[in-house]
Amino acid sequence: MESEPENVDSADTAEVRSDGSGDVSLRGVTKDFGSFTAVDDIDLDIADGEFFTMLGPSGCGKTTTLRMIAGFEQPTAGKVLIDGKDVAGEPPYKRPTNTVFQNYALFPHMTLEENVAFGLKRKKVPKAEIQRRVSEELERVGLGREAKRKPAQLSGGQQQRVALARALVNLPKVLLLDEPLGALDLKLRKGLQVELKRIQEEVGITFVYVTHDQEEALTMSDRIAVMNQGRIEQCADPEQVYEKPSTTFVAGFIGVSNLLPAEVRGGNEVSIVDGPTVTTPDAGRFSAGENLFAVVRPEKLDVSSPGEGPADRPGIEGIVESSLFLGTATQLGVKVADDSKLTVLVPNASEEERHRLPGGGAKVHLSWEPEHMHLVTESPNGSGPNGAGAGEVSTSEEQQQGEEAK
Repeated sequence: MESEPENVDSADTAEVRSDGSGDVSLRGVTKDFGSFTAVDDIDLDIADGEFFTMLGPSGCGKTTTLRMIAGFEQPTAGKVLIDGKDVAGEPPYKRPTNTVFQNYALFPHMTLEENVAFGLKRKKVPKAEIQRRVSEELERVGLGREAKRKPAQLSGGQQQRVALARALVNLPKVLLLDEPLGALDLKLRKGLQVELKRIQEEVGITFVYVTHDQEEALTMSDRIAVMNQGRIEQCADPEQVYEKPSTTFVAGFIGVSNLLPAEVRGGNEVSIVDGPTVTTPDAGRFSAGENLFAVVRPEKLDVSSPGEGPADRPGIEGIVESSLFLGTATQLGVKVADDSKLTVLVPNASEEERHRLPGGGAKVHLSWEPEHMHLVTESPNGSGPNGAGAGEVSTSEEQQQGEEAK
């Protein structure tokens, strides 16, 4: 009998059911590794047919959470429900899930169709049905003409498509994807992001996706759970997470954010430290005197010469410290009065306009529309604007050890 590659069990031998739905719920789920808590009392609801992404830096608990849904780890406390049934304690092969890993785990001596058919043969599915389902899934992932080839004859992206077909052929209620595109180059990864979303919409099953790549999450997801130190800091659709982050950590981890220290004045007014007082309905969510941060995304800032900024818009003075050409845009680094540094992204609409941008040492006025400013509180896990909240992912050695312990 042929030996199986590592991790093939969940993808090829899971007993799945065709009835019911693929909704997933976590209730008070905690996972401890010795004295380290990798996942800390989280509650989560994932709808049937949703493309749901868990996003965060290494050590945040996202992979551990996925592994508890799959059955590779059991929770220390809490319930894992799939289609309303608590599956905590059940092994992977008894759950209506399949998993696609970053490591493709394909049999090198088998053809693509043999790899995809492997699990069905073990379950003694009739031969005619195996042929039909294997052919259907290879066509779905764009490899119908390559069925007789072997994995070594394929690119990394094609091998990952085979792994996806092998998981889908078992008709799971929930497909779990653990950073499946992480080993691919940038161009191929971007192409497969679009393909994965297309396939998910076509098959209509629940996808639970784990990644640390913000662009992947924004591109493919119906909703995103941003995780930090074992907890979910925000769970919302991509636009909400990007435009209206709930904490300094989320603001800094999703894209690039400018975080300005501020104080609520009352009457829908917020005062930027060493800057203007801005009237915004967003301030009504907080109490007068409360300290927080105002978030303005780099692409929302406009650059002008000092004294020439729009009088009807809030603004702040600064000095350009850097100017970087990024192709589609130019990125300016601007030092403002309180010694903070703001990032500005200016689209390169024309070469002439780009050459007019101020260079290093130039004094500038940065302004923005009040509705483009969003107020956030300090992350409950303490990752503020000088840490992960500033867009730099900071992961402690203890966190990394805990994630490795999974």
